[in-house]
Amino acid sequence: MIREEPTSLMPRKKVTFIINSLAGGGAERVMCTLLRASETERNEVDISLILLDRESAAYHVPSWVKVEQLDCRHSLLRSIWSLYAMLRRSRPDATLSFLTRANVANVIATGLLGIPAIISERVNTTSHLGKGRAAALAKFLVKWLYPKARRIIAVSPGVADDLKTAFGVPQDKLVVISNPIDIDDIRARSQETESVAPAGEFGMAMGRLVPNKNFGMLIDAFAAAKIDGQLLILGDGPERAALTAQIDRLGLTDRVMLPGFSANPFATLRKAAYFTLPSNAEGFPNSLLEAMSVGVPVISTNCQSGPSEVLADLAREDVASGVVFAENGILIPPNDTIAMKDALRAMSEPERRAAYGLKAAARAAEFSVERAKLAYWKVILPECGQSEVGFAR
Repeated sequence: MIREEPTSLMPRKKVTFIINSLAGGGAERVMCTLLRASETERNEVDISLILLDRESAAYHVPSWVKVEQLDCRHSLLRSIWSLYAMLRRSRPDATLSFLTRANVANVIATGLLGIPAIISERVNTTSHLGKGRAAALAKFLVKWLYPKARRIIAVSPGVADDLKTAFGVPQDKLVVISNPIDIDDIRARSQETESVAPAGEFGMAMGRLVPNKNFGMLIDAFAAAKIDGQLLILGDGPERAALTAQIDRLGLTDRVMLPGFSANPFATLRKAAYFTLPSNAEGFPNSLLEAMSVGVPVISTNCQSGPSEVLADLAREDVASGVVFAENGILIPPNDTIAMKDALRAMSEPERRAAYGLKAAARAAEFSVERAKLAYWKVILPECGQSEVGFAR
């Protein structure tokens, strides 16, 4: 009689996601969307999330995701040490991080532990890091550490090109995955009651009130356009006082509103006549696609990176200068007040607005959550268990 040995079961893989916090922001929203969409994958993989900072959460993850919240207080050194200690205990088979500080801490901690690190760059890195001593140090760390990650996910071809040319990331480590847009959720939430929307016609923009978003240029253009209606800018940040002073100086206190951050901007978006993105640079224009998903016509600067690919299906450099009536919306040069003024006037025409609204909804549907989720796991799963010692990658 032949005795059969019991078959040993393969241990479940463990994947840890890492981000600074779940405070309001596009990267935070995308991570939560990705986690919610990964319920099928959790049948085979233990999924956990590490938050580096103790901040109030604007977004929530599924109950089945194990969440560990550290207290790094925005410090890179604390982030590296605390993350190293956490990963040393949990020993995941792979990690995936969003945002620069989390990415740097992830690469160092996993490099010391021999765990494969996947990082995702959400912004045009050169533009985002800016200038000055702190920026120089950040750029040095990115140039030194990013190439040591196992894979680097960029949210647009423009972000990938910047990482390759400015920071020496090898092409074979780069993969482009556009941000997922949960259209069903956005459209459902857009039907909720929203008290922020003004009674009459209004245009809208949203994002962190920081210099790179260039809301000051939009306000100047809105004043110069002399079109009907109001302008609503959702979001909060360090530029609030300066923007408020600018609105007062231009005599627009009854026409330009800064109501702050909204946990559900979609109900307001649905009622907007048009949406504008005036940024000097983007990683991937989440807010642009969110507006498009509820059928709102859009105007965007042709900034790095993403708007030209969404609106014209072209690389940024292949888009003509000036005001361009692209297939899915209007593109203008970055930081061009006159072009923005002309675009606002053009979008005030009802027929053009209606046509672009229909095209916007159809284009947004191409950026589905399922497509993005499958693309992420196609990168993550092959790296699980492919450990190497130290930084030899």
